This record gives sequence, C-alpha cells and structure tokens, in this order.
Amino acid sequence: MTPVDPPPARPWALLAELTHACPLHCGYCSNPLELTRRSRELATGQWTDVMRQAGELGVVQTHLSGGEPLLRRDLDQIVTAAETAGLYTQLVTSGVGLDRARLAALADAGLKSVQLSVQHADPRASDRIGGRRSFAEKERAAELVRAAGLPLGLNVVLHRENLDAVDALVELGVSWGVDRIELANVQFYGWGLLNRAALLPTRDQLAGARDAVARWRERLTTGPELVWVVPDYFDGVAKPCMGGWGAVSLTVTPDGTVLPCPAAASLPGLDPPNVRDHPLEWIWDHSKAFDRYRGTDWMADPCRSCARRDEDFGGCRCQAYALTGDAARTDPACRLSPDHGLVRALADGSADATARIRRRVPGRSGGTGARV
Repeated sequence: MTPVDPPPARPWALLAELTHACPLHCGYCSNPLELTRRSRELATGQWTDVMRQAGELGVVQTHLSGGEPLLRRDLDQIVTAAETAGLYTQLVTSGVGLDRARLAALADAGLKSVQLSVQHADPRASDRIGGRRSFAEKERAAELVRAAGLPLGLNVVLHRENLDAVDALVELGVSWGVDRIELANVQFYGWGLLNRAALLPTRDQLAGARDAVARWRERLTTGPELVWVVPDYFDGVAKPCMGGWGAVSLTVTPDGTVLPCPAAASLPGLDPPNVRDHPLEWIWDHSKAFDRYRGTDWMADPCRSCARRDEDFGGCRCQAYALTGDAARTDPACRLSPDHGLVRALADGSADATARIRRRVPGRSGGTGARV
C-alpha cells in the first residue's frame, strides 16, 4: 500500500486584498502592474465565505488590505464575517476616507487594530510620494483611532526619498501615540520593481538609518515597538519568504485568486487557484501552486546542501524570478547564490546593472515609472 503524505501544517494568517483601488499613487507599491478592476472583485457574500473557510482552516489573523480597503462599502460586513469566524482583524489603510462614523461602525463590527501608512514625516514630502494631498487625513485618522482605543501601528516603506528621515518618522509616530512603528525597507515587486532605479537607496543612507533605529531603540524603553525590516539587496542574506512557501499564510486577491505570497502572481506557469472554483482547504492541501516550492525537496544547490535551507527556504521565489528569470534558483540576495553579483551591482549603484538584469529576464520591461 502506497503511504499517503500528511497534509501540510495549517496556516495561521490571511492577507485579504479586498480591492486594488487606491486614492494614492505610491511608486513603491508592490501590487501587480495589472490591477484588478472593481467589477471583478469578490462580492460581499464571497468574502464572507472566505472568512468562514479561513477560520475553519485554522487561520487566526487577517490583514484587511488593498489598495485601500475603505473603498469597499461593505467593509464592516467583511469585518463582521471575520469576527464571526474567530479571526483577529487588522485594517491596513492609508487613512484616506476614515471618519469617526466609519471607524465606529468598523469597531462595532469587531475590528481589533489599525495599521496606518505614512510616506514621510514632512507633510509636503509625504503628499508628493503618495501622489496626492493626504498627510492631513492620515494625521486625523491617527487621532480617531487613538480616541477609539484601538491599537495603532504606523507603517513606513523606506526608500531613497525618505530613508534620511528616520529620526523624524519615529518622532512622528511617538507624537501620534502609536503602539508600533514598522520601518520596512522597500521590496521590489510590482510597481516597486518597475521603479527600482528611483527607489534604491545608497549604502550610506542605509547605514545612517540603521544607526538611527539603534539609537531610538535605546531611548524608547516604554514607547512604541520599533520594527526594522531589513533591505533585500544589501546584507547578503536571503529572507524567509512569508515564513516559507505555503507554510504559514495565504493571500486572497481582489478577484479571489489564492496565492502563497502577495507577489506570486508574477511567476509564470503557477496557475494559482481561485476561491470561486475551489475551497480554501483544498487549495492549501492539494493545489499545485501551493505545493510547488513547499519544503526543501524542490531545491538545487547551493540551497539543497546549505545549513540554512530550513531557515530561509532558499529565499524569495518571486525575487529569484525577477532577477534571473528562474523562480527555482537561489535568491540572488543570498551571498552564496551564483547570481549574487546582480544584487551587489544594484546595491553598489552600478550603471549597467539594470540593463544586465533585463537581458537575463526575457520580456521584462525596465526603467522608472509611476503608479497611476
């Protein structure tokens, strides 16, 4: 009798991308270049069923994200569905469109916390990076969340245009009374990859920002938690992708496509399943998309023989594809990768690095652009 492999461990996290629509136009956005139209988004009842299935699958936490999830008029109903399913809900928002009545309705529906994005501590710079006037609305949103007694996190994507403002950004978070400040160095997916040349910082900028974070961690003994998300291209160490491909989390996109990570739609031949066609449990346990890079059996050297293979899982599959054209290669961010010279050249500001990568990845466009 042929032995049957046990099902994978249950996921605990769900990223629910409710919409790709957004009032901002941030050039670092990791959403795909082909954004889902509003007419193709899952309906209220479908998102309600996703939450029910997620709870039954073992998920305990969901980030309600986008785009801008506040653009969904049924957001409070989706929050209620998540609450009913036993999921801890966090709203990931720009703050644009959040008023007292809307927040009260969401809190009554069961919303547990809010993560607010900000682009810079300087209002004019924040508005410029976000592509519209929004800083004042963010400040107002922070005030409303704190007044409502909900935990508040501040999220800042760091890049060349704001990395020198880490001190001011931490001061801003402290003045707004946030509980957590996440300083997340830009990751190059979607629009961020398209605009990489304009977003890449210098090594000196990163060194200065690291020093600033270290100083603030010494000072903030009773203040907000300060999180530094390391950059991909500069440290020579591959980060574990989402805790491992298909290991702890799943992403449901606005049209119901289910992915092992938010950027996985960029991988050719993945053929990701959709909740319109299959239940979440089947997708997690049996779909080829989720099984494709699970564990370590798919790895080739140097990952296969590396002592860190069960820690970093070979790094990011989407980054490996973006840089080499082969999603199964070792993430070039790792210094042991035979392709590490690609990211080292980018990090060092090599003028021809982007052109070299374009030649290695058929069909990939380059240059700088803007999310519109």
